[in-house]
Amino acid sequence: VQLQAYGGGLVQAGGFLSLSCAASGRTFDANTMAWFRRGQGKEREFVAAIRWSGGSTYYADSVKGRFAISRDNAKNTVLLQMNGLKPEDTAVYYCAAARGVILSYIRRPDTYNYWGQGTEVTVSS
Repeated sequence: VQLQAYGGGLVQAGGFLSLSCAASGRTFDANTMAWFRRGQGKEREFVAAIRWSGGSTYYADSVKGRFAISRDNAKNTVLLQMNGLKPEDTAVYYCAAARGVILSYIRRPDTYNYWGQGTEVTVSS
């Protein structure tokens, strides 16, 4: 599975950005798509995940109510809509994909087999 992330940029606090992740190749190898992020000097952290089948979604507490993950199965694309952005959301955002992810592992980066190249989001105060 190849993943290509788009949509990062610079935005003021309180603003909105939308990230896209396009999957290609053996997309049937992935039943869960997720977004992670890594801020400067920080470890990679879970942001949100979605199941291809059924569309169940999962969020980090820090983004719940502000971010929304969705999928377009026909286009093999996952979106991350980010509202109410804060300076602490500044990070490089990565999309990831995996097959057979159980719920208790869905927030762990080592669960995911496939990673996109990352797209940078900067939120100014």
